[in-house]
Amino acid sequence: MSVVIVRKALYDYPILRPLFFEIMDSIAAGSLIKKNSRVIIKPNLLAPASPEKAIVTHPLIIKAAVEYVNQKDAIPVVSDSPAVGSFEKILKESGIREALKGLRVEYREFKESEIVPVGEPFKKIELASDAVNADVLINLPKLKTHTQMLLTLAVKNLFGCIVGLRKPEWHLRAGVDREMFARLLVKVYQAIQPTINIIDGILAMHGQGPGKRGEPKELRVLMGSRDAAALDSAVCRMLNIEPCKLLTNKIALEQGLVNEAIHIDGTLPEVGDFKLPEIIPLVFGPHILHGFMRRHLVQRPECTNSLCKFCGECWEYCPAGAITHHKKKIYFNYDKCMRCYCCIEVCPHGALSAHETVTGKIARKILKR
Repeated sequence: MSVVIVRKALYDYPILRPLFFEIMDSIAAGSLIKKNSRVIIKPNLLAPASPEKAIVTHPLIIKAAVEYVNQKDAIPVVSDSPAVGSFEKILKESGIREALKGLRVEYREFKESEIVPVGEPFKKIELASDAVNADVLINLPKLKTHTQMLLTLAVKNLFGCIVGLRKPEWHLRAGVDREMFARLLVKVYQAIQPTINIIDGILAMHGQGPGKRGEPKELRVLMGSRDAAALDSAVCRMLNIEPCKLLTNKIALEQGLVNEAIHIDGTLPEVGDFKLPEIIPLVFGPHILHGFMRRHLVQRPECTNSLCKFCGECWEYCPAGAITHHKKKIYFNYDKCMRCYCCIEVCPHGALSAHETVTGKIARKILKR
């Protein structure tokens, strides 16, 4: 039976630090971190953002992890491969550099990859060498919604171990099939096998996350487990979501990677006002109509022109090449668009969001009847 530890917490470091250390000790992290071992600390560093935006793992969570590793006379290394902006810019704007000032710590962006065999259907995946070869990997996800996958939690956070522009390449390979992408995420999780997972749910994000279109939501919770899939299932229960609605949970359960019986150490809050993104089927009804539906009926990314700064992040990152631009305006080719919503995720100005067309809502209701 997997154990998930739940503690009420605030970003008040004299309170947060002992809580973090308690969770680490309770899941036997002390015995796993050996003297002089190299410990990769993998937060969610999606994009440059201040802590109050709830886009990145809070710097005080990372500070507690670094101090815990230092206490064990091991070598802490903060690493990730951001989707937007430079690694150094994220460290600065998030407050991580300032929070960790004076501590013994290395910063190392994931850059080098190595091929890891993962079996069918992907056969092999290129993953960050530092993550694959770490003596210990501490996974520090941020509790956020995700417009494509519903939530981004412990399993999803490990997608950051795919380096740079290989991320959109994998989005393109998975295509419009959300379940196939969930299988990819679970394969990455199996390959990396994080040693410890602690999720920052003190200030979470709901709405159209995981980027700047999402809204901060105070939950005041810190949760940890050796088992990332069990941790994700516990978060779903807290948010009153059937765990298998999160596709990574569904795949992990099918593959026997998580036991439905999870022991909760602590009190799991009941959160009743957490706004989830609406996950609309990408196609529905008769197959002959799927092309027309993708162009005109199903949910799709749209731009609020008044917020768009024409920075180019969306069209440069789009794995399908579905975004073009002309005269300070962007255009979507919905034939090409595979609804991965990477554009929403990487937009630094919150100008992009997902919308279902009015005709799409009507058509879906008619087909349901």
